[in-house]
Amino acid sequence: MKILAVLTYYHPHWTGLTGVAQRVAEGMAARGHQVTVLTSRYRPDLPLDEVLNGVRVIRVPAVARLSRGMLMPTFPWAAARLIRAHDVVQIHTPMLEAPLLTALARRAGVRAVITHHGDLVMPHAPFDQFVELVVTALLRRAFVQADRVVVYTQDYLDHSRFLRPFAPKAVPILPPVAIPEPDRAAVWKWRSELGVAEQPLVGFAGRFVEEKGFDFLFKAIPLVVRKLPQARFAYAGDRHVAYENFYERCRPLVERVEPYLLWVGLHRGQQLANFYGMLDVLAVPSRTDNFPLVPVEAMLCGTPLVVADIPGARMAIKLTGMGRLVRARDEVALADGLRQVLADRSSYVRPHSELEAVFSLERSLDEYERALTR
Repeated sequence: MKILAVLTYYHPHWTGLTGVAQRVAEGMAARGHQVTVLTSRYRPDLPLDEVLNGVRVIRVPAVARLSRGMLMPTFPWAAARLIRAHDVVQIHTPMLEAPLLTALARRAGVRAVITHHGDLVMPHAPFDQFVELVVTALLRRAFVQADRVVVYTQDYLDHSRFLRPFAPKAVPILPPVAIPEPDRAAVWKWRSELGVAEQPLVGFAGRFVEEKGFDFLFKAIPLVVRKLPQARFAYAGDRHVAYENFYERCRPLVERVEPYLLWVGLHRGQQLANFYGMLDVLAVPSRTDNFPLVPVEAMLCGTPLVVADIPGARMAIKLTGMGRLVRARDEVALADGLRQVLADRSSYVRPHSELEAVFSLERSLDEYERALTR
């Protein structure tokens, strides 16, 4: 089968969305399918055409950034040409060009499968809200034309007003997750270098954007350290996001708790696993989230969670029991949850074999293969 995957950003860009897209693409290629990725050339030093781990990656030149997307004048012609040469097109949304892709696929008689990574939720600034309104309307048109929609969880599907009309064509598939085991010697060394060898360490990670709710964590920190003055909070990621200045808006909160914060930077692969492995608990205080990969990766590295009780994200706890759910958008509830897990961490940890049974990479790829081929 010839599969064309389309998304705005691909490797070496890294978010949960691109991680899922890359694992599915490489997984299908390893199973003998011919896989091509059509994406943006968001950096001028990236090749226009290359093969990565058995996947051909074609990048369309971009002339400007448009909110979270890229402006690519030649994209329609590249997409039309490639869609005609493939059996199925997999579109990763949110993506501005999604309705164009589904229309081209329908015209060419090619199946269109959308993998929906989450409803578009923008900050409350007027321009951002305008972008959300326009892109959501365009996505709705694309979903009408799609043959199949893949979502992460039934929970998110049941609670998304946007997805509800498309439930008959939707199938839930847990995202494929892969992460190495932490290097325990490196973990201990890292903690020592950070000066927190014996101190309680709370982690948080991911894109520094409003929907991730890190501001609630900053408000919760004084409540935690009031009873646990040795506690520290480590962030792995990039604080400066090109399309959203949330860190700057959080700066007054950050400055109040700066003595308790550790900024360890953006990490991948083994170093990211080591980051998860050195934490006593990971905080996921999101306002809205589909099914973020960060908490799943952390659990696979042996770290329990405290997660905001919101559709999609809460399934990390409901499927495993490895942590606590707390009331969303509530720093008091978040602080209480963190203190409870830190006080009795071992009771929340689950065997690695149980977690692998829930988050099976091969089962996820099996389900994607069925969704793409049927």
